[in-house]
Amino acid sequence: MASLARAVSLVENEQPGYETFLQSLPGSSAKITGITGPPGAGKSTITDALVAAMIAQEQKVAVLCVDPSSPFHHGALLGDRIRMNEWYNHPHVFIRSLATRGSLGGLHPRIMEIAEVVKAAGFDQVIIETVGVGQSEIEIASLADTTVVVLVPEAGDEIQTMKAGLMEIADIFVVNKSDRPDADHFVKHLRSMLAPAFHRTSSEIPIIKTIATERTGVDALWEKIQAHQQQAKDKSWLFAERAYHLIRQQRMKDIDKEVLKKAWEASAEKNLYKFVQQFLH
Repeated sequence: MASLARAVSLVENEQPGYETFLQSLPGSSAKITGITGPPGAGKSTITDALVAAMIAQEQKVAVLCVDPSSPFHHGALLGDRIRMNEWYNHPHVFIRSLATRGSLGGLHPRIMEIAEVVKAAGFDQVIIETVGVGQSEIEIASLADTTVVVLVPEAGDEIQTMKAGLMEIADIFVVNKSDRPDADHFVKHLRSMLAPAFHRTSSEIPIIKTIATERTGVDALWEKIQAHQQQAKDKSWLFAERAYHLIRQQRMKDIDKEVLKKAWEASAEKNLYKFVQQFLH
């Protein structure tokens, strides 16, 4: 695990030689499950319970937890908290906290590469838990084989979900804290909101009720994840999405807002569209 941690740090910090290292990685059949949803829905507790279910089936599991960034040192703001401490010394579990570093997609900017590193280390399952920023964390759908959206039975979450676009990316919905009042009503209403989506897909999107603190319903969730992974997304679509993400990163790596700000201040050209052209060639 120590060597894996060093390999992740190599990629995370973009140290010299990391690109060559990535090109040397072998292929892997490991599956990625993305856990996303509004803040406070219980994503970390769901993740912890899923690890238990996977370990019970003798799976090797890597967990990448994406936390908000500190504005001062850009590290994971919550990275020092005790998270899933039951698994830290387990020989078949690897856990790493990562910072968003300002990324608007609820993910670390090198999350795709880091996921490939842990997949190549021989894990069967990789869980990525997004930061929970709400409206901009839908990038997980282009990375995960299965995207799980976690909600809680409060009306505000329905509105937030629709705004965030999470309705479109979910392969499985989890209604966590389902012992709360009106949970059944929430599930019923969620099904009715999803009805138009059902007509566009060959099967209904599963909705699983859980009480993650008691690990109730988590075995059923794990079964649905496995069933979805067997169906699998269109691999060519996933490959194209991942390639697009990497190419965009490479082409934009020398461009940031501070560079643009200084160039704008030094330029006599004040027409925005003419100004932008110099960065497109």
